[in-house]
Amino acid sequence: MPTIAEKRVFTKRDDVVRALAASSMGVVGVSLSGDLVGEFGFEHRCDARDVAARGDAVAVATAEDVLVGDFEPTGHGPAVAVSVAGDGVLAAAPDGTVSLLGGDAADGDNDEHDSAWTAVGAVDDPRRLDGRLVAAGDGVHRLTDGELEYAGLDDARDVSDRGVPLAVTGDALYTLGNGWMRDLDAGGDGGDPGTLTEGGAFRCVVADADGERAVAATDAAVFERPDATATEWVRHDESGVVDAAFAGRHLVAVTDGGEARVYADGGWRGRTLGLPDVRAVAVPGE
Repeated sequence: MPTIAEKRVFTKRDDVVRALAASSMGVVGVSLSGDLVGEFGFEHRCDARDVAARGDAVAVATAEDVLVGDFEPTGHGPAVAVSVAGDGVLAAAPDGTVSLLGGDAADGDNDEHDSAWTAVGAVDDPRRLDGRLVAAGDGVHRLTDGELEYAGLDDARDVSDRGVPLAVTGDALYTLGNGWMRDLDAGGDGGDPGTLTEGGAFRCVVADADGERAVAATDAAVFERPDATATEWVRHDESGVVDAAFAGRHLVAVTDGGEARVYADGGWRGRTLGLPDVRAVAVPGE
């Protein structure tokens, strides 16, 4: 299959940000300029289940292995979710085993990948990872002193480990304070916790590099917290978002219909990538 490519003219090439989208056909690089979605094409062919980035470090969970740096194999074996943390790369296998690849592996600097993975614990039905946090069917877990510890909740769908931790379950959004505090029920209007509505299950949650601005998406809407002091989440009627990441002041999202979208200045712009099973998005450098 030829490389997918869509062209758009940008006035300043140094303003272009590259996002990485994981799909069943491979990892796709998507160029973003401000609130415009531009050129895109395959970076690596594989069955990509998840992609994560923090700073310049990148990791990809695939059906066969965990890839790091310039898509280098690590000898992990199949993975369903991956994150980049200060400790290295954290990955979850289909059987729930969570392992850590230490050092600077995500930058591609570790030449002993196949012997460097260390199991740190196990969870039931792993779903998403971020930093040192793991979202799974049996709740949220945190990597602490080289071991995975249960951190509360159940039916966790996604977590954010930037700033004050956030988590979403199927029906609610939580902030970690004195325990997990329920901020919003799926289908709420952004103020006091609302009532679950049809098609309202939470799918993802993400915060920016400073942990200030954050968004969470349900099947039918995206909820935005403009800064860490905000007490309300603003609802945007934007459906289909399965994952999101911040690119500077802009938000990039991917949908279950294979579309990449950018949110900026109160509006969304998007274009179809022409790919099935788009599952995750990450922005290196953030």
